[in-house]
Amino acid sequence: MNAVLFAAVIGVGIGLVVGALGAGGGILSVPVLVYVLGMAPHDATGASLVVVGLTAVVAIRHPAKHGNVRWKEGAIFGAIAIAGAALASRLSLLVPERALMLCFGVLLLVVAAVMARRARLLRAEENAKETGPTLAGQPSEPEPQPSRLALVLAASATGLLTGFFGVGGGFLAVPMLVIALGLPMRAASGTSLLVMIMTSAAALLARIGTPTHIDWPAVLIFAAGTVLGGMVGGPVSAKARPSSLTALFAFLLAGVGVLTLATS
Repeated sequence: MNAVLFAAVIGVGIGLVVGALGAGGGILSVPVLVYVLGMAPHDATGASLVVVGLTAVVAIRHPAKHGNVRWKEGAIFGAIAIAGAALASRLSLLVPERALMLCFGVLLLVVAAVMARRARLLRAEENAKETGPTLAGQPSEPEPQPSRLALVLAASATGLLTGFFGVGGGFLAVPMLVIALGLPMRAASGTSLLVMIMTSAAALLARIGTPTHIDWPAVLIFAAGTVLGGMVGGPVSAKARPSSLTALFAFLLAGVGVLTLATS
């Protein structure tokens, strides 16, 4: 029980990340489920889908209230992603557990590098807004043009990662919603939660009839922590610097990635 309560406390932190960034927190669920709650990796990837989905359902309320969820674009992105999520969810069960965790450790380090780069870009944008001159009538930069190919590739990759590793895929969905659909960053963060709900549900349903075992009491207690954090994370994002949150998360991912590789 002590391990479950400790996992719930960690879950609050994960929920904060999901609510504040609209991305990334779910990728920490699997290491917690494996190393704190002692679940087998295959079971942990299935249980993580429950945690990710429930957290996103709660966290989406804040951005939706402020008009930062693009329902149509998110539904299109999610509809493309769910096919990959269902397929990868089944394929994941065919991979040996040690190999699965090694791949997951590599994924953590890759995402850490991506998030660190994003943090630098966000910090540069924030500094430019604070110190740069504001000229009346200055033409605004043209918005990125949506790319159908980028949309299909990004959505498919998001679904595959969600199903295979039990992660939300938001770390990939957010930048690709910006690039492929031209959404502003805050709208992309909110919309990615809708994508996470759709893909995690599809991947979880695809595991029906498989040997995946979910310890529901432990998972729901852990999920309660992430849900609580998700409720707080939305308002936090409106006050904290996105670059600071992203940099902190990148550092955390790198540490967990190294630990995962070392123990695998």
